[in-house]
Amino acid sequence: MPGIRTALLALPVTLVSVVALATTAVPAQAGTPLTCRGQGVDPDARVRFRTEILIHASPRSVWKTQTDIARWPSWQPAVTSAERLDDGPFRKGSAFHWTTPVPANPQTPATSLDITSTVEQLRAGTCIRWTGPADGEGLHIDGVHVWTFTAVRGGVLVRTEETHTGPQVDADVPAATELLQQGLEAWLRDLKAVSEAPSAARA
Repeated sequence: MPGIRTALLALPVTLVSVVALATTAVPAQAGTPLTCRGQGVDPDARVRFRTEILIHASPRSVWKTQTDIARWPSWQPAVTSAERLDDGPFRKGSAFHWTTPVPANPQTPATSLDITSTVEQLRAGTCIRWTGPADGEGLHIDGVHVWTFTAVRGGVLVRTEETHTGPQVDADVPAATELLQQGLEAWLRDLKAVSEAPSAARA
């Protein structure tokens, strides 16, 4: 979805000198929103976060890892299950179902989110935008998630931006934003680790 995930509560250059394993957070209001084929995150959402990371791997391999949905649980500890709901190449209209745990917070108990995401826009190797609902005990989120992949010297710069809307997240925007930040930054760290692993280079 959105790209909700881990703490979930749903990806920036600008500094290509980003240090090896670190992600760079960018204030939600800073810079131009990320887009894919002209479409971005929800402009009215109060819960939003954007971040980026430099991955020292080929753009092709990073794209392949990110879009092989069924393998997400093998490299993302926060994804407990994931399956494509359609066959063939990952494309506009592709849908997938996945689950991720969410810790207890002031608004809701600890729960597992069931997420169904649909790819709304895609440019192969360059960007993805997916949307969809996420539901757990006492929690409903509508998410919009944009990813961009830019070939740079030494690898690929992965940026992501996500927004969440829903009664529970809107009731405590700072807490929901912190959870979203934790989830997106963990996702990028995991994507970097698996992409830069020696086994990935041989694949």
